Amino acid sequence: MTPERDGKLMILLVDDAPTNIQMLNETLKDGYHLFFATNGRDALRIASESLPDLILLDVIMPEMDGYEVCRNLKADPILRDVPIIFITAMSQQEDEAIGLELGAVDYIAKPFNPTIVRLRIRNQIELKRQRDLLARLSHLDGLTGIPNRRALDEALEREWRRGSRSLKPLSLLMIDIDHFKAYNDSCGHLAGDDCLRTVAQTLKQSLGRAADFVGRYGGEEFLAVLPETDADGAQVVAREVIEEMAKLAIPHPASPQGEKVTISIGIATAVAKREHLPVFLLQEADSALYRAKQEGRNRIVATPLLSC
Repeated sequence: MTPERDGKLMILLVDDAPTNIQMLNETLKDGYHLFFATNGRDALRIASESLPDLILLDVIMPEMDGYEVCRNLKADPILRDVPIIFITAMSQQEDEAIGLELGAVDYIAKPFNPTIVRLRIRNQIELKRQRDLLARLSHLDGLTGIPNRRALDEALEREWRRGSRSLKPLSLLMIDIDHFKAYNDSCGHLAGDDCLRTVAQTLKQSLGRAADFVGRYGGEEFLAVLPETDADGAQVVAREVIEEMAKLAIPHPASPQGEKVTISIGIATAVAKREHLPVFLLQEADSALYRAKQEGRNRIVATPLLSC
């Protein structure tokens, strides 16, 4: 799901003929943010970087035709749900059937009518808005209202892939509420639910950048995904989170940590490699959190920079 920019969604136009791109640009420029590619390889790269809301794709292109581009997009777990409209001079029914079988949502023959193109795109964008709304609801934790484990897994996969291209570090904060079972036992489960909601919203507010992502990992554990953040930057964020938690001063009569709710944080940082999996970084963050608990809780423990 790609956020809107100034209320406009993003469309990637892919055509090897500059005149066709110019015509589409004139047709759509007032309603959308537009990206352009004149070959299949650039189209895949730009789609991966910009995560467009819709792709208009020509079929006949050199080296990699539109059908092959479509196959690659549908094989990508991050891009497979982006709607694709073929817009091409190949107007035979069998050509249209191939495009639709590959997963395109529509097929427009050239020469195209600008009004019809705008209307078809509007219809597909509205359908995408509805799908995105349902997807957002399915990715929220019912108790805390922040992203759930499924959303975290997808965010981590997405940022891992992005980091493997940019070669910039990716950091994780694994966060746990200290002695939470004792809190539930002493204060009751309703108070425990309120505590989880408060901590979740505090974490969400503490992560200032739009690219940062925090969700409920499970139980009383939370995970923050910090793209393009090195080990020092992750430490800064973790300290800010600890400080914000201290300001809340939530009473915890059963805690050895001064009768207030505290948290422990494990940090792992890596420069991702495409051939490896992000689960390794997740395991390192979890191990760092375990050490933070072993060392007395209410603290931050970080792993050295990883190469994975």
